[in-house]
Formats: sequence, C-alpha cells, structure tokens
Amino acid sequence: MIPLPLATIAEITGGTVHGPPDAVVTGPVVIDSRAVEPGALFAALKGERADGHDFAAAALAAGAAGVLAQRPAGQAGEGPCVVVPDVQEALGRLARGLLERLPDVTVFAVTGSAGKTSTKDLIAQLVARAGPTVHPPGSFNNEIGLPLTVLRADAGTRHLVLEMGARGIGHIAYLTGIARPDVGVVLNVGTAHVGEFGSRENIARAKGEIVEAVPPGGTAVLNADDPLVAAMASRTRGEVVTFGRAPDAAVRAADETLDEQGRPRFTLVTPEGSAPVALRLHGAHAVPNALAAAAAARAAGLAPGAIAEALSAAVPASRWRMEVTERADGVTVVNDAYNANPDSVRAALDVLAHMARGRRAYAVLGEMAELGDASVAEHAKIGQHVARSGIAGLVVVGANAAAMAEGAGQVASWTGECVQVDDVGAAVTALSERLAPRDVVLVKGSRVAGLERVAEALLAEAAR
Repeated sequence: MIPLPLATIAEITGGTVHGPPDAVVTGPVVIDSRAVEPGALFAALKGERADGHDFAAAALAAGAAGVLAQRPAGQAGEGPCVVVPDVQEALGRLARGLLERLPDVTVFAVTGSAGKTSTKDLIAQLVARAGPTVHPPGSFNNEIGLPLTVLRADAGTRHLVLEMGARGIGHIAYLTGIARPDVGVVLNVGTAHVGEFGSRENIARAKGEIVEAVPPGGTAVLNADDPLVAAMASRTRGEVVTFGRAPDAAVRAADETLDEQGRPRFTLVTPEGSAPVALRLHGAHAVPNALAAAAAARAAGLAPGAIAEALSAAVPASRWRMEVTERADGVTVVNDAYNANPDSVRAALDVLAHMARGRRAYAVLGEMAELGDASVAEHAKIGQHVARSGIAGLVVVGANAAAMAEGAGQVASWTGECVQVDDVGAAVTALSERLAPRDVVLVKGSRVAGLERVAEALLAEAAR
C-alpha cells in the first residue's frame, strides 16, 4: 500500500478523523489485530462471532497507525482512527481510491463456477514474469477479501490479479466497482450455487457482470467451449479473446495427453504462434484453466514461448486443490477438499480413475452445498459417476451426501464397495481398515464438510 495520511483516508472513505490527522498509514490493511505490524491500518469489521471494535485498542498497541471503525477507537476513544458509517463499504472505497492513485497497474479479474482460484494462481505466475504482481492467497474473492488484496498494491505493482465470486446477481458488479478489470476472464457457467441463483441462466447473468465492466481497450477472455460464456461477447466493450478446445478458439490446446499422474501435456496454440506445455497440475480439467491464463497473459505482452514456459513451471499455489502426496507405504492421497460442486467432483473423479489404472482407487466424498432443489439428484448422479468409473470404493461422509450411495447402488454392473459414515473421524477409520500399498484415494467435499481433515489424518497416520 502506498503511504496515506489518515486525513486522506477519511477523504476517500467519507469518514471523520479522530486523533492526529497527519498520522500516516504505511503498512498493510488488516482485519485481524494479531496480523498488525507497525504502520498498519486495522479495519474493525463486525462479524458473526467477533466485533473488530473490541480489538481496536490492541491493534493500536501493536503498532497500527490508525483504525477504520464505526466509533472512536483506543482505550478512551482517543486513538488515531477514521470513523465511517460502514467499515466494509469504506474498505471498498479505500481500495478503489488506492487504485485511482496507481495508474500503471493492470487489473486482471477472474470468475466462473469452477476453477477460479487455480486460474487466478496461474495468471499471477505468468504475468509476474512481466512485472511485479499482487494476487490474493486462496479465495479472497468477496466484498472483504477483494479490497484487502487491492490494498496490498503499491507504486511498484504492475499487475493486480483478482478473483471475483458471487452469491447473487449484482455481487460481481459491486466488486468491479471497486476494481474495474482491464482483463476480465470468465471460465464457465456450471451448477455451483444453483440453489442460490435458481438457474444456470441467472448464474451466467451474474458472471457476465465482469466483462460488462471491461472498458474499451480492455480484454474480455471467454470460454469458447461454454455457450453461456461465449454469449457474453455481446456484453462487453472490450476486445474479445476466446480460449478452449474448440478449433475456432483464439487460444487453444492441440495434441492433448495425460501422463501416468494425470498431468496434461499439450501444444499451446495462439494467434502469435505455438509452443509445448507440460503442466505440473493434475487433471484434464486443468487445461481450460491454463488456456484462460494464457489468453490473459497475452494482454500483458507475453509471447507464446514465454507463456508455455511459465505454464510448465507453474505449481499449485492454494491449499487443498488437487494436492497429490505419495505416502511412504505407496498410498497416494489426492487432497481436493477445498470445495465441491457437481462439475468439479466429476473432474476430480476422472483424474482419480486415470491415476489408478492398475491400482485400487477410493473416493471419499462429502456434501456438495448450495444446490437447492437439485441437491438429491446431483448427489445421486455423482454416485453413478463413481460406479461407472470403476472405482473400487466409495466412502460417503455425512447425511447430506447420502444420495451418492443410492446413486452408486443404481449401477448394477459396479462391483465396488460403498460405505456411509457420519463424520470425518469415521471416514478416517473406514479408510485405515481398507487402504493398502499402491492404493489411490481422493478426498473432496464442500467447505462445510471439512474433509481436508481426512487427507491430513491419512498423511499424519503414515508419518507415524
């Protein structure tokens, strides 16, 4: 963040300074008082379980230059702060005001029903080769996480790579009002959050808000393989660049193969030329993400050879997304437990089946949340997909995922084993009784399922 006096922060946010107006924020903006460092600005957000105002005095004692709050801060209300009507809204205004003071920053923004975080990480690793880059850790993609990421940019930043999520129509429009994308990327329109949106068409309406914000002279990067995404071309004023497996996509993959670990190899084809890519990521579903990143990187001036080289060197940068670890006893654990929706679960199961050729495979699957009225049917379809993939065992975790077991049982030809358990501990026990050297196990579920603890327990068990 560039240094800003409290008086300037008050001007940007529409707040009022309490304490010395010439106090200067030189450090990061944080929402956790434990993360305060000298010169920081502590934003006192009020959450479901804690009120940041209760920690304002501690933040100042730890060296914060000031507090962004809805009431005066400090032991006696005399500490340096900017008082605003709404801290969350002020955080967005401050981020927008900072970007207005950084005219040399190119903003990349990514959305989609699946693959946002992985693609954001790829874009960041690519464009970092063309200049200093800021991007969020994990999935900081909402009205709090996005401005916190923007506020990490400073005068030396050249690329700002952002992820934009949505729980309803208008959410992405709000985020683009904070950080207007010069390059807007839409990956896909799937069934994630369909329970909240009501239909895929409504999801498309929401996701397309990102390209509506792209200005003339900017670039809208659209998936040529997804009709709902391709149709967004009419909603942008920027140049449209398509990616995908379609032969008419501007950035596409040719000669795709998977190695024994399910890592894709392909030829990157662009209007400027072609180059070979060997991804370190797992699964054929990583290819569209890589192509989207490549299309975005072209806007940063990278040539095909440099893009292919950077893609081949890129590594997973966010936790619990297709993390592949081989235990000392030969059991391979695939931890893809960060989140789950029908499309991403099918993709992960396909990777599992590919990796396990000649080996036994187990899928540990939890609830896919936010599917609304389609939940039972979608869970059953996943169970059917497990059975048709020839996977040896399915462990269904939690009552909300029970329809997976029913779906697997509907495939008469499946000879595998299905086990239903109530919780993570029972899942670990079930696996411990069954896993043998050379087995491959996939762990995946929505955040509410907490299945990353299954993967962690399997790895800790082997370490002992």
